[in-house]
Amino acid sequence: MTKLSPQVIKNIDHWSSDLFDENTRSEIENLKNNPEELEDRFYKNLDFGTGGMRGMMGVGTNRINKYTLGRNTQGLSNYLKQIYPNKNLKVVIAYDCRHNSKTFAKIVADVFSANGIEVFLFEDLRATPELSFALKHLNCQCGIVLTASHNPPEYNGYKVYWEDGGQLVPPHDKAIISIINNLDYKDINFSVQNELIHSIGKEIDDVFINAAVSNGTLEKNKNRENLTVVFTSLHGTSITAVPETLKRAGYTNVYIVEEQAIPNGDFPTVKSPNPEEPEALDMALKLAEKVKADIVIGTDPDCDRLGIAVRNTAGKLTLLNGNQTMVIMTKFLLEQWKNQGKINGNQFVGSTIVSTPMLPKLTEHFGVACKIGLTGFKWIAKMIEEYPTLDFVGGGEESFGFMVGDFVRDKDAVTSTLLACEIAALSKANGGSFFEELIGLYSTHGFYKERLISVTKKGRKGAEEIQNIMDQARRHPQQTIHNSKVVRIDDYQSSISKNTAENTSSEIKIPKANVLIFTTEDGSKIALRPSGTEPKIKFYISVNTPLHSKENYDKINDALEQKIDDIIASMQLL
Repeated sequence: MTKLSPQVIKNIDHWSSDLFDENTRSEIENLKNNPEELEDRFYKNLDFGTGGMRGMMGVGTNRINKYTLGRNTQGLSNYLKQIYPNKNLKVVIAYDCRHNSKTFAKIVADVFSANGIEVFLFEDLRATPELSFALKHLNCQCGIVLTASHNPPEYNGYKVYWEDGGQLVPPHDKAIISIINNLDYKDINFSVQNELIHSIGKEIDDVFINAAVSNGTLEKNKNRENLTVVFTSLHGTSITAVPETLKRAGYTNVYIVEEQAIPNGDFPTVKSPNPEEPEALDMALKLAEKVKADIVIGTDPDCDRLGIAVRNTAGKLTLLNGNQTMVIMTKFLLEQWKNQGKINGNQFVGSTIVSTPMLPKLTEHFGVACKIGLTGFKWIAKMIEEYPTLDFVGGGEESFGFMVGDFVRDKDAVTSTLLACEIAALSKANGGSFFEELIGLYSTHGFYKERLISVTKKGRKGAEEIQNIMDQARRHPQQTIHNSKVVRIDDYQSSISKNTAENTSSEIKIPKANVLIFTTEDGSKIALRPSGTEPKIKFYISVNTPLHSKENYDKINDALEQKIDDIIASMQLL
């Protein structure tokens, strides 16, 4: 039986006091026969990870609830007033389809208003990229979206955006966390000033959708009516923006998976509302076969990630991964910039340390820089601020996110869905296909194949197991991986890149993170990274080889898949 630690007992006693409402006290009382659950709820405070604060809903310091959201919002209010002392402060708040998201959004709005901060609160659920857009459009200093992205139904979350439209990054994040950690729950001001809270809706939708159409269309594409599209919102927020965006761009043959079109926090038709999971697109794929669709697109609940399926050379619908989608979209954007005479050496594309190594080769081909940052789109958004004299073309990461231009400063499945349709329509009009464009890229730049392995480790014990895996990998690094010598080890926690072949080291000049990447003599890469938003450790595997002939695609693809299987077996990842 779990024995509660002194800190957990102290937290429980505090939350059982009259400071907290009756429902909270009652829920704690009901849990007293479940010490393991109490331990998990109260052993720590929810942390800010790569996507803000995210966790299961319920009572406790390690849960999403009125008080943890209130404490964070109070700390954020204090920080905003500290760094903008003479400004009429404004924030914008959006929320997704999850249980309690609307209630939580109102709680957050109330706390901001209680601190004298003007609030623009969306009248109903909206896509996350629209929040990023609205923040800049309304000249706000901060934005919040209540979402847990693609996590299971029992989760919710709180993503913080700054005045540039991007998610919170250093130094602001550490400063805010320090303020929050010094707050007690009694410091939260819940005394709402309703006159400071304004409802927003269609007036923002219209300008956002028009901007998505402007940024997501390819100049020379005149064949939109000939493309058949199947789209699913997976019960999420994208239903409020994607169909209208496609309609305004000129797509008339769009079929929506009606069973998944109604927002629902239970996500009743899928095991996981995550377009990274093949099963999530099953219903869309069945509809696509029925209507003979050219492309299938599904988005996650807050509409920042998208999954795509296109027809391969045999005419069979094939799911693409985030890396494949990213290189295709980047190629078409760069071609458009080139055709418009806009590439002059002052442009860049953004990506992450665990995304495909193919992207820098592609951008180099166009004479454009590829800047690499840590996992999470907040780091790509930060690049735009760090390089104000450079033009940002777009950015992507392996986890099915892409950003077109800088009018939105986060991954944007609305504009990216439109861009994917543009690529498919233009390729079809030219006698090819989306998939054939991908094979052409492999022929030019090398065939890169990636796979992600995620291992779930829940609770306090799971967090300790994940840390132990990382510690062991650092203390006893692999010498070889699948018969190929490890020639470089990049440790982003120590900021040291070690060339094992030459026994030399160099400094990694990006922020620290708990990530370890092994590169082998044959060009394979294996990255180990604990998730910042889920109880998981992730292993990213990338292999590559030349593709000398498009006709050899299937043979080489099978060989690379087998190589990844062999790496997984040799490292005992499963």
